Amino acid sequence: MIEDYYSTGFNSSQAFLDVRDLRVYFPTEDGLVKSVDGVSFQVERGRTLGIVGESGSGKSVTSLSLLGLHKRPDKRGRGGARIAGEIWLDGEELVGASEEKIQALRGDKMAIVFQDPLSAMHPMYTVGDQIAEAYLVHNQVSKAAARTRAIEMLDRVGIPQPNARVDDYPHQFSGGMRQRAMIAMSLVCNPQLLIADEPTTALDVTVQAQILDLMRDLQREFNSALIIITHDLGVVAELADDIMVMYAGRAVEYGPAGSVFTAPEHPYTWGLLGSMPRLDRAVQERLLPIPGNPPSLINVPSGCAFHSRCTFAELTGGSCDDEVPELLDAGRRHLVRCHLGAEHRRRLFADRIAPHL
Repeated sequence: MIEDYYSTGFNSSQAFLDVRDLRVYFPTEDGLVKSVDGVSFQVERGRTLGIVGESGSGKSVTSLSLLGLHKRPDKRGRGGARIAGEIWLDGEELVGASEEKIQALRGDKMAIVFQDPLSAMHPMYTVGDQIAEAYLVHNQVSKAAARTRAIEMLDRVGIPQPNARVDDYPHQFSGGMRQRAMIAMSLVCNPQLLIADEPTTALDVTVQAQILDLMRDLQREFNSALIIITHDLGVVAELADDIMVMYAGRAVEYGPAGSVFTAPEHPYTWGLLGSMPRLDRAVQERLLPIPGNPPSLINVPSGCAFHSRCTFAELTGGSCDDEVPELLDAGRRHLVRCHLGAEHRRRLFADRIAPHL
């Protein structure tokens, strides 16, 4: 179980963020959408957690829950998101906190870098005004001091001529510069938790590397806890300390980054790794895509949610079809949700998967 992970080397008393059995459901006319269904994880200051999975796996819903950005049900309990579980941020529980409390923490103690800065930033206000506004909300300073802070942050994230560019509008920035400006806006109040939701998806490869290097440098400078959310394992390969792989609203694998990359335990993780192009060696064969499509989160398959797409489901004697596997310790502070036995998984990986990665 998740508690075993922490009892084998992770000091939970040091965790700045502690998420326990988080569940986020959305009632719809078609049924209850179980976007996040019992996810637990922890992040210490100065460490990075990578959350990886396909679209619809629950990654972004998880991140928005941490910042209280889901619409709450009305007084009659209608609409909005139904959120259960616990989210502890620096000793404060957020799921039961008031909206005013969450707003006070958002942007100050915790912040997010969105996937598309062009839509996240207001087109009618200058970049400098938007960064300064975030600073003014949480600090009793003058507008002149906030503008100076905005210029300082633009300079810190590598925007050239920040004194002049502070008065530009978002459409006057390139994609990479807009993403840097979003990072500046997120970090203007020195948050202790930074969430980056697909921060490099719309950028070319060279700019991706620059943005990731920038985030790593700024994390070291601020000693913040960092969560990188992505569908691409390559993005977190060198950045994350721990990786949580999500599928159909649940964690299917969770462990140290080095262990997840060199000795992955879950067939879904094998599929993600097999579908990644490699630039460090000659191409010898085609990539191995994961067959099928992610399941509906209204009608999640019985048993293991991945079993209809798993090449090895038939090796479990039918357990995958009927029984939901638990997230169990596979050793090396490495958790996996799979009916295949540990030794069986490792033989399959060594014999049938590793040679193709």
